[in-house]
Amino acid sequence: MTTKVIGLIQINDPEAFEKYRSQVGDTVALYHGKILARGAFNTFLWNELECKSFSAFVELEFPDLEHSQAWAKSPEYQSLLAIRSQAMKLTLFSVST
Repeated sequence: MTTKVIGLIQINDPEAFEKYRSQVGDTVALYHGKILARGAFNTFLWNELECKSFSAFVELEFPDLEHSQAWAKSPEYQSLLAIRSQAMKLTLFSVST
């Protein structure tokens, strides 16, 4: 079953964000994933869960949950955590489709 990974992003440092963004796609591809969409947040239409506002989002797709988890725990992705922490606050979650 295909797994999508959604990231809600609050950008703190645009320059660091671009550095992270230029490298993360390669780590996703190593685990048979792809970036489906990236974009800016507009507005909440409904927010009963009281999600904090964010500035951008990303949608990734992996063949299954195992590939998405392997990517998230991978040494390749872990090597980006320092720049990610400088660049943004991130909520990352997966859904099955």
